[in-house]
Amino acid sequence: MDFESSFSIYNSAHVIKDPIHDCIPISPRLKSFIDTPQYQRLRDIKQLGVSYTVWPGAAHNRFEHGLGVAYLGRLLAIHLQKCQPELKITDRDVECVEIAGLCHDLGHGPWSHFWDSMFIPVALKGSDWKHEDASEMMFDFLIEDNGIELDPDDGKFIKALIAGDSGKCSQQEKKFLFDIIANKRNGIDVDKFDYIQRDSHMIGKPLNISLQRMIYSARVLNDQICYDIKDAHQIYDICATRFKLHKIVYNHKVAKAIEYMMLDALLSANRHLRFAEQLKDPRKYLHLNDSLMLRIESSEEPELEEARAILKRIRVRDLYKCVDYKVIDWPNRDIFRENVTAARIVEEAKKAAKALAKGAPIHANNPQTRDENLDVDDSSGVPDYQLLTEKDVVVDYSIMHHGMKEKNPLDFIEFYSKRKRFASAKAGPGDYCSLMPAYFAEVLLRVYTKQTDFFGIVQAGYRAVLAELEKMSTSGDEADFMDSFPFPSLTNQEITTPPTTDPPSTPRALSRNQSSGFGVGSLSRNSSANFGPGTFSRHTSANFGAAPFSNNNFTTVSPTFRPPSPTRAQKQPKSRKRTREQEDTPSSDADLATPAKKLKE
Repeated sequence: MDFESSFSIYNSAHVIKDPIHDCIPISPRLKSFIDTPQYQRLRDIKQLGVSYTVWPGAAHNRFEHGLGVAYLGRLLAIHLQKCQPELKITDRDVECVEIAGLCHDLGHGPWSHFWDSMFIPVALKGSDWKHEDASEMMFDFLIEDNGIELDPDDGKFIKALIAGDSGKCSQQEKKFLFDIIANKRNGIDVDKFDYIQRDSHMIGKPLNISLQRMIYSARVLNDQICYDIKDAHQIYDICATRFKLHKIVYNHKVAKAIEYMMLDALLSANRHLRFAEQLKDPRKYLHLNDSLMLRIESSEEPELEEARAILKRIRVRDLYKCVDYKVIDWPNRDIFRENVTAARIVEEAKKAAKALAKGAPIHANNPQTRDENLDVDDSSGVPDYQLLTEKDVVVDYSIMHHGMKEKNPLDFIEFYSKRKRFASAKAGPGDYCSLMPAYFAEVLLRVYTKQTDFFGIVQAGYRAVLAELEKMSTSGDEADFMDSFPFPSLTNQEITTPPTTDPPSTPRALSRNQSSGFGVGSLSRNSSANFGPGTFSRHTSANFGAAPFSNNNFTTVSPTFRPPSPTRAQKQPKSRKRTREQEDTPSSDADLATPAKKLKE
C-alpha cells in the first residue's frame, strides 16, 4: 500500500513526518485520540527505558512508536481488505485495528518495560499487574475523560485487539484480525515490525528489511495471517534481529547495571512517595512517567536522601560493576537459578576472604597472582570483606530469544506459495534454512557488585559456587543431582536436518542425542564426545570443550582487584615528575605506593 493510496482514504488528513515510515497520514478520528493527555503522556516515556543512558541516539518515546504501529496496522488491514474482499473486512474493522495500534502502549509506566518487569514485582510482591492491563484502564479513561464517542462493542473489540485475546469481545469478530497488533500465535505482528525497525534505526544500526514487502506478502488462510514462502528469510531475519537487540542493546551490561540502581532508588523513594500504589488510579497514573527521576532528585525531604544518593551515582557514572558473566544453555537455566544466588556467592566470598587473609590459595581457576595490568593501587587499604552482605550482590538472569522462548517462531507460521495461493502449510528448515540452533533461546547470567571494593572477592565467591556445581556434576551423585531438575525434551520436529539434496559435506544440526566436538546442538548424558575432565555431559553445549560450569577466561581478575571509580579517582594524588636519575633508580613497592619526594637543590 503506497502513501498516495493510503492517504486518499482520509478526509482532510493531517500528516506526521516519521523517521521510519516517512509521512504518516492522520485522520480526524485518529487525531481525536492523539490529542489527549492520556496519549500525549507517552512523549515522556522512553521506548528503550534506561538504554538511552548507553545509546544516546535511542531518545525515541512510546509516542512515536504508537503512531508507527497504528500506521502499519491500518496498511495491513487495508491490504487484506482490498486483496481479499471475500474476508468482508469493513471500514469499522480497519478503524478499530488502527486505534488499537495507537493505544496499545497506553499503560506503560516509567522507563517502559523496566517498570513492569523489574520494579512492580518487587515493590508489589505477589501482584500480577502488567502494562497491558493498564493500557485497557487508560483507554477507558481516555474515552471517558475526553468525551470521545465510541460504541461499547467497538471499545471491547479494540481492547481485545490490544490484548491479542479474541475471548475478550464478541465471538462474531474476525479471528485473523487479532494477528495484526498483538499476535499471540507466533509473535509476528506490526508492533514487532515497528519497534525492531525503529529501535535499530535509532541506535545507529538500521535494518535492510522492507516492511512494505511484509505487508504485501500477508494473506489470510485458515483464519490466520500467512506469508509467502519467499519471505520466510525476511521473517527469520526479523526474529533474529529481535534476539540481537535483546542481547546487544536491551540487556547491555551497563544498561542492566543502571536498571538495578534505578530499582534500588525507586524502592527507597517508594517508601515515602507511595507511587507504586497509583497503578489502578488512572488520574494519578496519568502523571507517572520518566520525570519521576527528576522529581526525586529535586526533592529535599530527608526520607529521599538514600534515593537521591543512588541517582547521583548514576549521574557521575559511579555504577554497579559487572564482575562476571556467562551464557547459559537453555536446558541448564533452572540449575543455575537454583544454585547461583546472591546468598551463595556472599557465603563463598567470605570463605575466600578468610583464606586470602591466611595466605591460602582460593581456587585454581581464580588465581591470587597479582596482575599489574588489572589491579589498582588504593591508598584506602584492604577493605573489610566481612562487611559484604547479600544486598551488595546482584545476580541477573536475562532471557533472550527469537520471540517464542526456546522454540522457532517460524514453526508457528503458515506459508503459501505462488502456485498454491489458497493453501497454507508450515515450513520446514529445509524450506528456508538448514542451519538452526537446537534452542532458540539462551540465558545470560551476570553478577554485579554494588560496591567496587568488593569486585574481586565477589568474583571469587561466584566462581567458588561454580566450582562446587562442577564437582557435584562430575561426582557419583550426578544422576541424582541432574534428575532433580526438569528439562524439556526435543521432539522430532525440533531436531532439524538439512534436505537430502544437500551435499554430504553439509553439517547436520545436532540433536540432543548426537555427539560431536562442534555445532550448536546439546549433548546427551550418553554422549561419547570427550571434552576432558570436569565435563558435564547431559546438557553441555558442544562448543570446543566448554563445560557448563566453566569460568569465563576473559573476565578473570585476582580476588583483591578493585576497579577505579570516580570517587577514588578524585582522591588519588597527582603524579609528580621525576628526574632521569630517579627514573633509572629501581624503586621498591613501598616507594611506588607513595608520591616521589621533591628533589632538593
